Amino acid sequence: MNPPTISVISPTYNEAENVESLVRSITAALDGIEHEIIIVDDDSPDRTWERAESLRPEFPRLRVLRRFGDPGLSQSVLAGMASSIGEVLAVIDADGQHDERVLPDMLALITSDSADVVVGTRAAEGGSYGDWSRSRRFVSWVATLIAKLLLRVPVSDPMSGFFAVSRRTYTELGPSINPRGFKILLEFVGRRRPGLRVAEVGFTFRNRTHGETKMSPSVIRAYLLAVVELRAGRQVKGEFVLYALVGLSGVVLNLIVFSIAEATNLPNFESGISDWLDPIEWSVLLGIQVAIIWNFILNNSFTFWERRFVGRQLPLGFLLFEGVSLLGLVINLGVFQFLQSTGWGFDLLGREASRYLHHIAGLLVALVTNYFLNVNYTWRRRVPTA
Repeated sequence: MNPPTISVISPTYNEAENVESLVRSITAALDGIEHEIIIVDDDSPDRTWERAESLRPEFPRLRVLRRFGDPGLSQSVLAGMASSIGEVLAVIDADGQHDERVLPDMLALITSDSADVVVGTRAAEGGSYGDWSRSRRFVSWVATLIAKLLLRVPVSDPMSGFFAVSRRTYTELGPSINPRGFKILLEFVGRRRPGLRVAEVGFTFRNRTHGETKMSPSVIRAYLLAVVELRAGRQVKGEFVLYALVGLSGVVLNLIVFSIAEATNLPNFESGISDWLDPIEWSVLLGIQVAIIWNFILNNSFTFWERRFVGRQLPLGFLLFEGVSLLGLVINLGVFQFLQSTGWGFDLLGREASRYLHHIAGLLVALVTNYFLNVNYTWRRRVPTA
């Protein structure tokens, strides 16, 4: 066989029912074009790799890589790219949802030196989302908006897993790509090499015939982590950013509850702890408890998705989170009381405005403390999710 012009890489996991139709459809689409097909399988329990291997006698351009460690979509794609020998590297999902018939168009744009990266997109002219529900379209729209606002990517469908790059582009950008990123396309276009030329080819998204969709809250979380890493750099831990965003939403909710409690003139008690707590601090306590409940729900179902508490484990998880949060409450009140006693900001902002500022300062100190305790204690172990 002659050296391939294009290497088509497909990462797989539990796609045994789809892999044969994938190989046949790619072969038909690239008829007359020198190519190779690389199936990169993460040691699928349904033995996708074995089914792909059985096709090799009929398809001599097919190669199969079976990976035993470090599973992941991006790692699989990079492994396939590293083993490829084509001048153009294309990536396509194995579930049949991407239209392999546009591969020649993608190839032509790169070989004619019109583009360095070509994206198969559902949002460009000639493209369609098919039978997607409104909710799934909305998620895609939000993800695209985030990428455009934060990364300024020049594509209409940054979450696409269907794209092609020139070998020169891969060679130049490969060393800087995060092997644990969400999708390699985002790594290529999000880093924005000066002069990088990006083109789009529309295609109609098809429904999966066999197997289960890989879309889950974990995928959404991985996407946000990738955007954070690309925007802020690897020095910033993405998980902390997500935790901080959840914490920020808790701060907003806290302040809302705090303000409502203040406006209702929450009464004080006549004895005990009320001897050193005035009504404003009862408002602080109420706001903190509502925020604790809110933050646990979001962190458990989003920030720490892979280690989340489920079913009967939820009460235990909440008790652990509540216990850690008690320290944050003490720190919050301590900082608030200390700043109140010093009168810091009273002359500049006035007493009422300074109270809010002191409250926010206490919340921020508690946020950092709680993050380290929750990471290293509450969600330290991987909690079974079955």
